[in-house]
Amino acid sequence: MLHIASLEKLVHELNRLPGIGPKTAQRLAYYILQTKDAYAEKLTDAVLRVKSEVHLCPECYSFTDRDICKFCDDSSRHSESLCVVEEPSDISRIESSGAFRGRYHVLHGVISPLEGISAKSLKIQELVDRLHKASEAGRPITEVILALDADLEGDTTALYLAKTLQGKHIKISRIAHGIPIGSDIDFIDDRTMGRALENRIEL
Repeated sequence: MLHIASLEKLVHELNRLPGIGPKTAQRLAYYILQTKDAYAEKLTDAVLRVKSEVHLCPECYSFTDRDICKFCDDSSRHSESLCVVEEPSDISRIESSGAFRGRYHVLHGVISPLEGISAKSLKIQELVDRLHKASEAGRPITEVILALDADLEGDTTALYLAKTLQGKHIKISRIAHGIPIGSDIDFIDDRTMGRALENRIEL
């Protein structure tokens, strides 16, 4: 790579993006450098606009450019069911299934001691406060669905939430994990197979 300070700075910043390795960051930097000035200006404007216009929804902590997000503002959604997700992007995946019509709560991560992320770093207290406020308002949330990843951090967070919400007269469930539809059993790993057996359903 050419030893140009501004170019190296751009590569460094792009490399900090999740999923972008050094080589990809370098390719992106060269692409930006080789395009017309108008593209760089549009990219800069888009980044500045999203940073200035998009903020956290005060209800569910997803991203929105309105006072509250469209899911919290939708009166047709069921208020008694609350789906807890790790990141705002998870909401889109759940919505695309068309199987859930309740409301959401975004934790903004999962408990991960190795990365210095504790329960206090997440929107867990906000979840507890939300449940309390809903109960006081006479519109209690009766079920909390944990839609967390099936990894160590997701399991740890799910157990912590289950313990935190214990005794609040709320049904706590977690999305099933197992063999994906259309997949071949021969290629399923042991952990996934174990989860599939644990989450088996009666026919």
